[in-house]
Amino acid sequence: MVIVGYLASLIIGVSLGLIGGGGSILTVPVLVYLFGVNPVIATAYSLFIVGATSLVGALPKYKSGEVNLKTALIFGVPSIAAVFATRAFIVPAIPQEMGHIAGIAITKGLLMMLLFAILMVFASVSMIRSKKKQEEAESTVQTFNYPLILLEGLVVGTLTGLVGAGGGFLIIPALVLLSKLPMKQAVGTSLLIIAAKSLIGFTGDLGKQTMDWTLLLSVTALAVLGIFIGNAMSKKVSADGLKKGFGWFVLVMGIYIIIKELMFPSGGH
Repeated sequence: MVIVGYLASLIIGVSLGLIGGGGSILTVPVLVYLFGVNPVIATAYSLFIVGATSLVGALPKYKSGEVNLKTALIFGVPSIAAVFATRAFIVPAIPQEMGHIAGIAITKGLLMMLLFAILMVFASVSMIRSKKKQEEAESTVQTFNYPLILLEGLVVGTLTGLVGAGGGFLIIPALVLLSKLPMKQAVGTSLLIIAAKSLIGFTGDLGKQTMDWTLLLSVTALAVLGIFIGNAMSKKVSADGLKKGFGWFVLVMGIYIIIKELMFPSGGH
């Protein structure tokens, strides 16, 4: 299982390099099911892994002018504040057990895995859907819908804090629709926002959880290696077809997690 886990860690990075997102949605299931990490700690680890990998992925995009710093700042600040507050205050405040529904004990771990699986289903739909709608919203003049960007930043930040996913599938359409960024710039800018909010969000957990740094750094190193492989492959492969295929895979995974957690909860790891 551990070997499969390390292979999956590499795939997380490859998918980030190939399609600019989606990989982070696999991080928590990989940590929980393949490495046996407690779901709550897995969401913290995921923030570090996703943050470090996205930062490495954002650097070449920044060099080639595909990162819009002004947009990253406007969208990133409320998002970063929400992630940090969620990890530092909301997650520790969730009780370990919240009662029973239909004979199933609703634990903190179960709640986080179910939230995560629901997010996976939404992410998959956004990957499977065609890009036409997003591209139609592209415009040459950049305008900012500040109240909506602020609200979206807070929502994405809170979700990221709760489930440890980067939220690229929420950020990219928001950047295209709300700040009129071209698709390529939206992908690059999204990586920078994900890196900043995930790494700063992770600091909200320091001192609250016992970290297995060996596992954390080895998974991160493999994901970073994967992003380089993905970047190299992206020049030769159709990203749109890949994204749809990956979307279907994420949909199946999300449904599997919902069924598995309700039948055989892993919250007790």
